Parts: sequence; structure tokens; C-alpha cells
Amino acid sequence: MATKKNKLKQFLWITVLILLAVVAYFGSMIYKKIYSPNVMTSKQSPQFILIPTGSVFEDVVKILDREHLLINEKSFRWTAGQMKYAAKVKPGKYQLTPRMSNKDLISLLRSGKQTPVKVVFNNIRTKQELAEKVGEQIEAQQSSLLNLMNDPDYVNNIGFSTEDILSMFLPDTYEFYWNTSADQFIKKMKKEYDRFWNAERLAKARAIPLSRVQVSTLASIVQLETNKDDEKPVVAGVYINRIKKDWKLEADPTLVYALGDFTINRVLSIYKEIDSPYNTYMYKGLPPGPICLPTTASLNAVLNYSKHNFMYFCAKEDFSGYHSFASSYDKHLLNARRFQKALDRRGIRS
Repeated sequence: MATKKNKLKQFLWITVLILLAVVAYFGSMIYKKIYSPNVMTSKQSPQFILIPTGSVFEDVVKILDREHLLINEKSFRWTAGQMKYAAKVKPGKYQLTPRMSNKDLISLLRSGKQTPVKVVFNNIRTKQELAEKVGEQIEAQQSSLLNLMNDPDYVNNIGFSTEDILSMFLPDTYEFYWNTSADQFIKKMKKEYDRFWNAERLAKARAIPLSRVQVSTLASIVQLETNKDDEKPVVAGVYINRIKKDWKLEADPTLVYALGDFTINRVLSIYKEIDSPYNTYMYKGLPPGPICLPTTASLNAVLNYSKHNFMYFCAKEDFSGYHSFASSYDKHLLNARRFQKALDRRGIRS
């Protein structure tokens, strides 16, 4: 009788051990699926994935597969199912780290905790260029950005026209989420613009007197006349003197903008005949809007323009980037002749 009891105990112990082994095995398999490293990334540089707006779970799997980021796709799919990720796919730019597990990856993607994008734009002359530059850095497409900037009703609602909307964009580095839409981008730029135009700057503009758009327009001309920040207030002063005397601005950069050929190095007299509202040799006053995106330095140069008697300026013949200024036309002609001779010596014709 005792022998039978001992055999039964042995059987029960063996059964329990087998069950424990089975549970341990499957538990280990499940643990590995969830917690073992399943993402292949470079240790040398950060790895990112971009999940477009409107993506579903299968799109995410295709993105991960296309970038060769998953070690085992089946385990990722299984873990995603357990974590109900398919119902919580969120667009954006996500940074992956070395040795991420399926749980780590899915928790990140479910959370929507994106890595912000540094959006940089400068040296922009046209709406097309701005849309191209920004469209390369966030999800918003170039065409969407351009369509909004060319939509009269849309830009009027934020206080601009299609001719002067560029004055709203201040060249700098901004932080956005990658999946920012065209509308969201423009509205954030409007907030940055309003922040820039504080009470002090508005008071200085009124004292000239110029509107915010007019300050931006004049600043864009000043910026293309000189890249020397210390000289910009002097150049701005020349144009403000001309405005106050009701002279034509006769600014060469406006002719280049009117022609649309930004490779021109030397403005010829024939260019002055083009009939365009941007031709300041033909029409008095400022053009309809900026001819480039003026920097903060250029805007401040107009607001803090130098008060002097200069009415003319010409590039110095030493090609230093600085200019010779004059109060009289005769003195200006002497300066201009020296510069023209320097151009001829270098063979610069157009």
C-alpha cells in the first residue's frame, strides 16, 4: 500500500515539474517576445522613423520593414496585438534607441512622444522657395503651404495679402513636430511674428512712419543691398530720406526681383524699363511686399535707422561689401564711376 502511495507521489511530482517546465518554457518565450531586443539601430547615429498622418498598423509594419529595423517581425506583431497598438497608431517622428524591445518600441509609438524637428529657413526670396524649404523638413507638403500663402481669403484672415504674406515669416530656427500641417505651421509663424512686434518696435515703426509690412519690405531691400549688419542702419537711412523727400527709391534689388533672375550681378539701364510694381525706378514708394525674408538684424536696422543727410550710396570699389555714401549727386557719380571701373577690370558685365 505504501509503495502505491509513493509511486503516486512520484507521479504527481513529475507531473508538477513537467507543468512547471512547460509554463517556464512558454513564459520564457513570451518574455523574450515582449522584452528581448528586437530593434536594429546604429550606435553611431540616432535612428528615426517617420509615421505619416493617417497611417494604420500595417503601414507602420511596412515602414519598419523597409528600414530593416525589426529583428523578428512576428514577435513585433504578436506584442502589438497584446498591447492593442493597432487602435492607437499616432503619426510623427520617433527616435529609436539601441536594443529596444517590442514593448519599448510599441510603448513609444503609442505614446505619441515625438522627437521635435528643428525647422530652419533663411536666404529666401519667394513663396515658392519658402514652401520648398519648409516642406523638406516637416510633413506638410510644399503644395499645401504654397496654396495657403496664395489663398487671398486665408491670408486676409490673418491680416495679410498674397503680395505681403512673406513679411510674416522671420528667418530663424524653430521647433515643430514633424507631422505639423501647413495650416498649423503658418499659424505658429503668425504667433512668432506677433511676438516679435512688441510695443517698443511698433512705436518705432509708427515714428518713421511705416506699417509693419512696410518695415519688412524696406528691410528686405536693405538686406539685399548689404550683408554688413553694421552698415544696414545707414542704408536704411538713405531710403527713409528718399521716402520723406518723395523720391523714387531706385533700389537695384527690386529690379532683380521684378526680373526674377537672381543670378544678375550687374543691373543694366535696360532693366529699368520693365513695367512692374517692384520696379522702384519706375514707381514711387515701396513695392507691394518684401523681395526676400529680412532677418531680425535687417528689421532692426530699419527701426533704428541712422539719421544723416546721405541720399545716395554705391558699392565700394574694393569689393569689401561696404558702400560709399554721398549727399550730392555729383559725389555719388564719382563713387559710381570708381565702382564701374572696378567691375570692368574684373570683366563683370551682367
